[in-house]
Amino acid sequence: QDTDEFILPTGANKTRGRFELAFFTIGGCCMTGAAFGALNGLRLGLKETQNMAWSKPRNVQILNMVTRQGALWANTLGSLALLYSAFGVVIEKTRGAEDDLNTIAAGTLTGMLYKSTGKV
Repeated sequence: QDTDEFILPTGANKTRGRFELAFFTIGGCCMTGAAFGALNGLRLGLKETQNMAWSKPRNVQILNMVTRQGALWANTLGSLALLYSAFGVVIEKTRGAEDDLNTIAAGTLTGMLYKSTGKV
């Protein structure tokens, strides 16, 4: 069958724009950051408490490390995704074009802004 599966409004695009994809990007990065941070926290927690016997204090320390690292990574990646998406939407609306230059510019501006707050 060559017919389209979905009914689209007149003049609508068949692909999602950068603004619609921004929500997926931000959410995906938050979830990825939380998962990676939790695994990293588990690794660090087990490493830091390796001399302790299995007990409630050890479990609590490991759990604290997992949640702390998960939140840290989720916030970091979510913030980066928010900056990238915001720059991408603004650049696309300003230029009036959807091309790879928008992606390169958004990534460059995000990296510059992220690293501008760090010490040299």
